[in-house]
Amino acid sequence: MPKFEYAPAPESRDIGRLKEHYGIFVDGAFRDGAGEATKTINPANEEPLAEVAEAAPSDVDDAVRAARRAFGPWSALPGRERAKYLYRIARAIQERSRELAVLESLDNGKPIKESRDVDVPLAAAHFFYYAGWADKLEYAGFGPSPRPIGVAGQIIPWNFPLLMAAWKIAPALACGNTVILKPAETTPLTALTLAEIIAEADLPPGVVNILAGGPEVGQAIVEHEGVDKIAFTGSTEVGKIIQRTIAGTGKRVSLELGGKAANIIFEDAALDQAIEGIVNGIFFNQGHVCCAGSRLLVQESVADEVIAALQARLLTLRLGDPLDKNTDIGAINSAAQLARIRELTSSGESEGATRWSPPCEIPDRGYWFAPTVFTNVSQANTIAREEIFGPVLSVLTFRTPAEAVEKANNTPYGLSAGIWTEKGSRILWFAQQLRAGVVWANTFNRFDPGSPFGGYKESGFGREGGRHGLEAYLAH
Repeated sequence: MPKFEYAPAPESRDIGRLKEHYGIFVDGAFRDGAGEATKTINPANEEPLAEVAEAAPSDVDDAVRAARRAFGPWSALPGRERAKYLYRIARAIQERSRELAVLESLDNGKPIKESRDVDVPLAAAHFFYYAGWADKLEYAGFGPSPRPIGVAGQIIPWNFPLLMAAWKIAPALACGNTVILKPAETTPLTALTLAEIIAEADLPPGVVNILAGGPEVGQAIVEHEGVDKIAFTGSTEVGKIIQRTIAGTGKRVSLELGGKAANIIFEDAALDQAIEGIVNGIFFNQGHVCCAGSRLLVQESVADEVIAALQARLLTLRLGDPLDKNTDIGAINSAAQLARIRELTSSGESEGATRWSPPCEIPDRGYWFAPTVFTNVSQANTIAREEIFGPVLSVLTFRTPAEAVEKANNTPYGLSAGIWTEKGSRILWFAQQLRAGVVWANTFNRFDPGSPFGGYKESGFGREGGRHGLEAYLAH
């Protein structure tokens, strides 16, 4: 039987409307930052995309002053007036969705079908959703007269740049706060394009300020006395540093940190459906997902069947050009992240786990890692304990529901989990036993702006999304 081949179906990079140079966005205007100008790199081929003039601590001072000036008039606007701006931003994201999707895939390395079908639509949906809340805050359940906090400093990661910006900016603005946002240094382009959209929406100057830069810019935002609230998504290590830094300052904080989610397959699950859930749970966005189902717990009676079916499914995945609409696995975001993935997977082999990857052609240039499955994994193995943040799955087995609960909760993290079973009563019982902020049933990695997201333990605290996401930006 002849092998089925996909013809190339590349999206044009010209649609991304790349500029040669990007500046920072402060007080309603673009300008060059006082920091160094750096090149942002396409992880698929290691070629420079654009020059970005990064911010310095002095730019943080300017942004805080602008945000504090804007806070009074912005917070005094009726909620229905603030909502109009959020609706404008949401519609502009939709209108420029193709451009934003291409830009995200170029800068981040994720497949275009993911940025096109997930990241950009969800970013617009969050602005639409919180626009609807802006004039209903007294009915949100946080007191009869909830008030905005003030200036929010927001620091976002490189795995979902535009979506994370929307998750943070939309509820903050709906509640009447002003914002200073710092995107990750490797993926600033969609956040700076969002700044263009914000300017075109005639948002008052200073309400949103966006500063590209490295860790020193994030540190300056966290330490600044003029910032009233910190919202951070990123590593657990940095989250702990932020907590130590703001201790005793009275600043509000919400942290969405790492994860090591268990995806649990019972013997009565619809296995074909579960296989798709496993693939989506760990190989979506190359595993660059804090809630990725990186630990697969399979009931022993069906373990061999599940592993065989999973391996057969992985043989069909296509690794390659992120702008090709047929690509399933894109590029790893940076050389540093690729090195970490390689280091941790090497430890898996040296500690006795069995490694398997489908045969796939790795491009000569760029940062690439084949989808990888480890079997014969012990709970003591490094790959079962540490967040790899890559397309690497560790498979463990269990016999009873009680054993599955014990293994699923045997982690310092508590962000998410998945359950696959035909029994509704088992889903409800199991979800109550799991120490995870989000529990999916017979699905995985499903997000909706109306649903809260966040974790326990070393996965952080606070919730983003839904009515619960308003609380982080309200004083009550």
